[in-house]
Amino acid sequence: MGRRLTDKAAKPPRAVVLGCSGERLNAFERDFFPAADPVGFILFRRNCGSPNQARELIAELRECVGRDNAPVLIDQEGGRVARLRPPHWRLYPSAADLASLPDPQAESAARLVARLMADDLAQLGITVDCLPVLDLPALGADPVIGDRAYGSEGDRVVRLGRAVCEGLLAGGVLPVVKHIPGHGRARVDSHEACPLVETGHDELSRTDFAPFRALAVMPWAMTAHIVYMTIDAAAPATLSRRVVSEIIRGEIGFDGVLISDDLSMRALGGEIGERGRRALTAGCDLALHCNGDPREMEGIVAAVSQISDRTAERLARAEAMRRNSAADGFHRAEAEAQLDVLLTRASISEAS
Repeated sequence: MGRRLTDKAAKPPRAVVLGCSGERLNAFERDFFPAADPVGFILFRRNCGSPNQARELIAELRECVGRDNAPVLIDQEGGRVARLRPPHWRLYPSAADLASLPDPQAESAARLVARLMADDLAQLGITVDCLPVLDLPALGADPVIGDRAYGSEGDRVVRLGRAVCEGLLAGGVLPVVKHIPGHGRARVDSHEACPLVETGHDELSRTDFAPFRALAVMPWAMTAHIVYMTIDAAAPATLSRRVVSEIIRGEIGFDGVLISDDLSMRALGGEIGERGRRALTAGCDLALHCNGDPREMEGIVAAVSQISDRTAERLARAEAMRRNSAADGFHRAEAEAQLDVLLTRASISEAS
């Protein structure tokens, strides 16, 4: 199946990750994706009706761009953010459910959940999971993060987040830490409006930024559509060169693949192509567009460039991590039984 990102003779793909509209590619998508040549794709619940159907869709997406290693992403967190659901897939506990377990069972359960999720994803051909959420919800914050977070204690969030990353990587799936440099103080849902955070830089560094700094070696991260007033009052992090260069790349020390959050969210103003162009100019490696709207996809593809050499190197490094971290000897039935024991013990303990 054609050329790869590592093939130097091949034309570099475009610095965008795109969604599609349904369980099968429509006529527009079959014509558009080969010409657009995105780095990869992202799937949602609308795209995943059954295992066989999802596998066929993923194969068709990769065939469109002629790269059998094109990243395919999904938001499979557990709890209310689960694109793969019963009856074909297990519904896993939310981050808050896992965090409610006592230590060290919480870490063990988080690692097992992630390893089982990775098995689900790898069987379909999905290679990147937008997980874990490292945001620290603050008092009075909008519930958009809520139970998607592992709590507000930074050290414990790091431990659970690291366990999730380890579980995904062991299953050959790349984790995406999000929403860097921290979404936990947002008082409005960034899907609907742009949150403004007025907390001082020193306090943000001590709290919100700390989990991302501790896990800065992870291969991918997703930005927050949030304006940090004391750092850059003019632009949300996704579109802010100062936040990306000085905070994410500098202070936090993240040097992996940096992908924007969905550019169709209402937190961002301006035309969709301008959003994509500004995200890359700010320092994001990849622009993310999720809703599959043809006009929006045409606009963003027309506006964004091919990936840079640096982005290509980061993508290659991440893919090498995925391949080298995958572990043998996984037995799904044993892992599910172990997880069920941990969850049952916790419920018995609570009841007593």
